[in-house]
Amino acid sequence: MSAEQDVRPIPESGEEPVNGETAEAGASLAHRSPADLVNAPVDDEPTADAPPSRFRWARRVWAWWTRSPRIPAVLKDRAQFGQAIKDAIVRLLRSPLVYLRAVVRGLVAAVRWWRSWVRVRDYREAAEQAEKLADKFREIRELTLFRWKVTGVAAVLVAAAGLVIGLVWGPGAFWIAGGLVSVALAVLGRRKDGSPGRRPTLAGPRTLTWTMDPQVLVDAFRDAKLIGKDETLRLVERAVRQGDGWAVTVDLPATRKAADVIKNREALASALAVDEIQLVVERVRGSGGHAGRVAMWVADDDPYAAPPVRTPLLTVSRWDAWRPVPFGRDARGRRIDLPLVWTSVLMGAIPRQGKTFAARLAAAGLLLDPHTRLYVADFKAGKDWEAAAKVAHRFMSGDDADDVVALIDWLAELVAEVQGRYRRMRDLDDATCPESKVTPEMSRDPSLNMSITAVIVDEVQVPLEHREPVDVAGRTLTAGEYVGELLTWLAKKGPAAGIVLILATQRPDTKTIPSGLRAVLGSRFALRVMDWRDSNIVLGEQMNTRGYDSSRLLSSHKGVGILRPDGETQAGVDALAVTVRTYYMPNEDWQAVCRHGRTLREAAGTLTGHAAGRDTGPSVDRSAAARAVGSRMARAEAERVQQAETPEPLASVAAYLADDLDTRQREFVPTAELTAALGVEPTAFGTRMRELGCRPTRERVATAEGVRQVRGYLLADIAAAVEAARDSAVWDAEVIEDES
Repeated sequence: MSAEQDVRPIPESGEEPVNGETAEAGASLAHRSPADLVNAPVDDEPTADAPPSRFRWARRVWAWWTRSPRIPAVLKDRAQFGQAIKDAIVRLLRSPLVYLRAVVRGLVAAVRWWRSWVRVRDYREAAEQAEKLADKFREIRELTLFRWKVTGVAAVLVAAAGLVIGLVWGPGAFWIAGGLVSVALAVLGRRKDGSPGRRPTLAGPRTLTWTMDPQVLVDAFRDAKLIGKDETLRLVERAVRQGDGWAVTVDLPATRKAADVIKNREALASALAVDEIQLVVERVRGSGGHAGRVAMWVADDDPYAAPPVRTPLLTVSRWDAWRPVPFGRDARGRRIDLPLVWTSVLMGAIPRQGKTFAARLAAAGLLLDPHTRLYVADFKAGKDWEAAAKVAHRFMSGDDADDVVALIDWLAELVAEVQGRYRRMRDLDDATCPESKVTPEMSRDPSLNMSITAVIVDEVQVPLEHREPVDVAGRTLTAGEYVGELLTWLAKKGPAAGIVLILATQRPDTKTIPSGLRAVLGSRFALRVMDWRDSNIVLGEQMNTRGYDSSRLLSSHKGVGILRPDGETQAGVDALAVTVRTYYMPNEDWQAVCRHGRTLREAAGTLTGHAAGRDTGPSVDRSAAARAVGSRMARAEAERVQQAETPEPLASVAAYLADDLDTRQREFVPTAELTAALGVEPTAFGTRMRELGCRPTRERVATAEGVRQVRGYLLADIAAAVEAARDSAVWDAEVIEDES
C-alpha cells in the first residue's frame, strides 16, 4: 500500500475500527517522523500533477458577475430578481389605469390652456399690472369675442373633416385618430419628477385657498347677506399676493354699498372661514373708486401674533414735529403715522392695554424736535412719564387737589398764550403768515415765540371728575367742569395757533369726558374697551355700526387699537379708521429718547421751564381766562340739561342714534337694528320704550330680500321722548333743591 493511499482520519477514543487494516494503518502512522507528517499531502488539496477543475471558468465568471458595479443589483440576488418580476407584472396590469389618468390630466391641462387663451388672460394680467384694466376693457372684450369665433370655426372644420374621413376610410380612421390624440394628451398630462400633479395656487389652509376663487367669493358674499341670490360680483383686480396675505378688489352690484360690507365684516369673515382679525375690508375712494368698490385683504394667520416692532424713532437723530409721528403698523404691515400739528388726540382704553405706551409714542416725535415745548401732566402719579421731566417746560406727577389746581393754571396760561399769538399774527405780513395759522417757519423763529406746544394729560379723567369748587369770574364751578371748559376752548382754537392736546383716559364714558370736548378732538385712538358704548365715546357716535368697535379686540393683542386719524395715513387720506398695532417702546427706549431730546434742546438753546430748573409756575389772571372761554351761567345750565339723567334703554338709544338725531338723515329705525346693536331682549325693550313714550310703528324698508314692512320707531318720537325725560329730570332736581 502506498503512502498516499494510507492517509486516513485517526479514530477518536472509544470508536471501533472500520476494518482490520485500520489498526495497522494507525500503527504505521504512529511510527512516522514529524517531517514525514508535514510533507505528506493534505486531503482535498490537489497535488502539483493533479488535473485542473473543469468548472474553474464558471467560478471566475460568477465572481465577476457578483462583484461588478455595472450589473444591476436585481440580477445578482435571487430574491430581488423575483420581486422585480412581480413588480413588472403589477405595473403591466395597472398600465391601462395609469394611461387613462394621464389622458384625463392632459385633457384638463388642454382645457385650461384653451380657457386662458380664449379669455385673453395674458393681456388682461398685463393691463392689471399697468393699472389700465378699465381703459383696456373694451379691447379685451373684443379680442375675447374674436377668439370665441375662432374656436367655433375650428370646431366646425374639425367636425367636417371627421365626417369626410369617416366616409372615405371608414370607422377605423376614427380609432387611429383617437389613439393619436390620447397619446398626445397622455404625454401632456404625464407626471414629472418634482411636479407631482396639480398644486394649489394659494398658500395657507384649504378654506382660505378656496375663498380666493371668484365663485366661492361670490357665495361668501351671498351667505353673509351682502348681495342677493341673483346678484354677483365683478373682479376689478384679481387676487394677488400682498405681504402675508391675499388682496382682491371687487365691485358690488348696483345700489349695494361698501359701507355695508365694512359694517358686516364679521359675517363676511365667517362666510370665508377665517377669523375676523385676519380680514381687512376698505372702501376704494378717490378717482379709482366709488361707493360700491371694496378692497379686501385676507391674512394667512393672525397678523398681530408676531412680536411687536420697536419704534423707528430710536434710529433718528432728530424729528420734525410737522411730520406725522411713526405710530404703528396695520394688519398688512404698512406703517401708520399719526399727524399731531393742527389737531388734537384722544386715547382711551381699559387698564393695561397699552394706552400710556401709545401716548408716549405720540410724544416721542415732539421730544425729538428741539423747537417744541411740552406740558406734561401725569395724574397716574407713577414713573411712566418721569423721564419727560428732563425735557418738559411744565411737568407734574400726582393726583391731589393741588395738582388739579396747577393744571387749571397751566391751561389758563395757554389760553392767554393762544390769544396773544392770534394778536401777533394779525400784525405779521402775508409773506410770513399767509393765514391765521402757525407755519413751520414761524414755529422755529425764536423772535416770534410761537413754537409748537403740546399739552399731554395722562389719566385725564382725574381732573375732569374733580369736584372741589373753584371761583371763576364771580361764580362757583367744580374744578372738573372748569378743566373741561378750558380743554374744550384749547381744542377749538389752539391747533391753528400751534397748540396740540394729547389726552389719555382709562374711563371713556359720557360722565367723565364732556361731549363738547369729545366733539372737537380730531384724532381718536381706542384700544380695547368693555363695550361698544365706550368704543363710540372714543371713536365717535355710531362707529360700531360702521364696523369699528374696539370692544371686539382680543385681550391678548396688547397695543392694538382702532385709529381714527385727523389727516392722511398710509391707509389712505379718506380712510375713516384703521386697526393699528402700535410700535413698542419700553421704558429704557423712552428714557433714551428723553435724554436725546434734552441734548438737542441744550444744543439749540431751547431748554426752558421745568427742564431748565426755572419752573416758577404761571402767573395768570383766571378771570381773564374765564371771560375768554365764555363760561356763563347759561352755558352751565345748558350743560346741566344736556347731562340730565335719561332712563334706560332710552339713553342707549339716544347715544346710538346721536348723529341721526342731530342731522335727521333718516326718519325711521327698525326695532331689530336697535335690539341687535344694544344687545337687549326685544319684548322687554318694546315694553320699556312704550312706557317712556315711544310707540312702535311699521314702515316699508328696503332689505337684501327686497322691500319689506318692518316694525320700528320714528326718530322724531325718540327725540321727543329724550327731551321729555331730560325736562322731567331737571324739573325733579329743581323741586328737590327748592325743598332743601
